[in-house]
Amino acid sequence: MAINTFARKEIKFLLNMKQYESLMELIPTYMNPDKFCIGGKEYGVYNIYYDTSDDFLIRESLSKPYYKEKIRLRSYFSPASADDTVFLEIKKKIGGIVAKRRVTMTLAQSNEYLSHHIKPAPDKYITEQVFHELDAFLNMYSVAPKQYISYQRTAFFGKDNNDFRITFDRKITERRDNLTLTLPSSGNQIIGQDQRLMEIKVSDSIPEWLVNKLSELHIYKTSFSKYGKAYEEYIHSNINMNRSVYANV
Repeated sequence: MAINTFARKEIKFLLNMKQYESLMELIPTYMNPDKFCIGGKEYGVYNIYYDTSDDFLIRESLSKPYYKEKIRLRSYFSPASADDTVFLEIKKKIGGIVAKRRVTMTLAQSNEYLSHHIKPAPDKYITEQVFHELDAFLNMYSVAPKQYISYQRTAFFGKDNNDFRITFDRKITERRDNLTLTLPSSGNQIIGQDQRLMEIKVSDSIPEWLVNKLSELHIYKTSFSKYGKAYEEYIHSNINMNRSVYANV
């Protein structure tokens, strides 16, 4: 079992294809592909987000509080089997700084833990500490699977700073049924085929070369939550459906 801890700023941008292609001409000068981008290829990320029966966590997140937190289960396999490795993550945002802590286990172990609070034996002190955080979260909130989100990602890290990362996501797909990682990715896409969601992940300041390029290409930061966007579209869909029902009565 492994544990990873992250604390950084995450700044998001929604790019059109012209902006994306122009930026990608410069990226290799200053950044290297992530180790999972073998041969420059993208990789899949598959998530199940957990929430309360009344969707309290995402509703609270969308209100943009100073402090918010969420829990999700992540896999890099689709479909995933019981013995495949998954990551159970607790993610907190405090005044713009994102802290993410996660433990690694099998999908079968994650089901046991999330359903019955039966956790695998931790092999490190820090892993036990993260489980304490997860236990506290699950004791405070009665959660269940509420949202599936997957996407295809290309990632890079700085040649002079490994903590500086940029990711580009496309084909961001959501569904609110069949909430399991054991099924293939399917659902509705929440950004256009000609768009890319870029995230700059940095512990200090954005490099000057990137600031200048963003300004040149008129790329501006935006507030974009994948889970939040999916939830908003779900609500809008329900509102439109109810309007249709009333109109036909």
